[in-house]
Amino acid sequence: MRIISNHNLITFVIMGAVLLGCAGNKSVVSYKTKKAPKLLKKLKKDNHKGVMLGHEDALAYGIGWKHTKIDSLQSDVKKATNKFPVVMGWDLGGIGDAANLDGVSFNDMKLLAIQSHEKGAINTFNWHPFIYSDTISSWDTSTKIVETILPGGNKHQALILKLDQIATFISSLKTKSNKSIPVIFRPWHEMNGTWFWWGKDYCTPEEYKALFKFTVDYLKRDKGLDNLIIAYSPDRQFYTEKQYLEWYPGDAYVDILGVDNYYDFTENGDGLQAVINKLNIVVGLADERGKLAAFTETGSDKLLDSAWFTDKLSKVLIESELYKKISYVLLWRNRDEEHFYVPYKGHPAFQDFIEFTKNENILLLK
Repeated sequence: MRIISNHNLITFVIMGAVLLGCAGNKSVVSYKTKKAPKLLKKLKKDNHKGVMLGHEDALAYGIGWKHTKIDSLQSDVKKATNKFPVVMGWDLGGIGDAANLDGVSFNDMKLLAIQSHEKGAINTFNWHPFIYSDTISSWDTSTKIVETILPGGNKHQALILKLDQIATFISSLKTKSNKSIPVIFRPWHEMNGTWFWWGKDYCTPEEYKALFKFTVDYLKRDKGLDNLIIAYSPDRQFYTEKQYLEWYPGDAYVDILGVDNYYDFTENGDGLQAVINKLNIVVGLADERGKLAAFTETGSDKLLDSAWFTDKLSKVLIESELYKKISYVLLWRNRDEEHFYVPYKGHPAFQDFIEFTKNENILLLK
């Protein structure tokens, strides 16, 4: 197992938004604000160090436990490996309420994200929004929403309200010395699927691009957030570069090219070679654009295959040598024993996960 120091990790991270390790490629930064661009210009990614392991809601709860203010930091990854994941995933769904859609207090999320950063970890925020005064979830596809919340739409202020709330939260993520911490923000993900109201059946690619661009413009330009690294992550439903880029808002708006892929690991999916091929498409496009490539979501729910990590994920990341090209891989959350992606002690996949993380190219947090 290779562990990276806090100093090296910070250098390894905030590289985050633009891949400067590719010869001849220069970063494209939309807004020349003070913090993120300065960090991005001076930091490089060493593709040969390995792939950072991430986990959604890693510090908030796990199998049989939940964070409280008096807790020391816990993590199901740490329970198995004695090390924390490097990438901490969080969900802004429910922003404006006391807790997010998974029951994580936004105040706790703030404190845990700051602690993560101070320990040298990366924080990445996805967003499953509730819109129209919090009455419509991300999965309510009964109404075509995107066209109504774009500028000029009759519900545009509903989007503004949510973005204002996100800006307030992100602005609160500061170190003890009052410096903003850099974070990855991954809005409007899996747009080429059909389960979200911003998905392919409910808006056009041009409407989607307009939504993505407005979101980034508003947060960076109008709200002045200079600590955002922006990720674009379609679902696995593409086979060519053209298909992957169908919804792409442009280099000026994206720092990380990613993909979410669960289904291809299942027996009904396209198979492990397809997972590798699709990641290579992402890597190739990232290289061309001077961006970072990431495996932004993956995993096997309940880990019914007890050797999933060594037989499947390892083959995708290690045997294919994608670990040299992919910055991080994020496993989904551990809600309870009926919905989890990191095994707990006593589960048949527990030892397999430990073996997977012993590989020196799977990076955990020191």
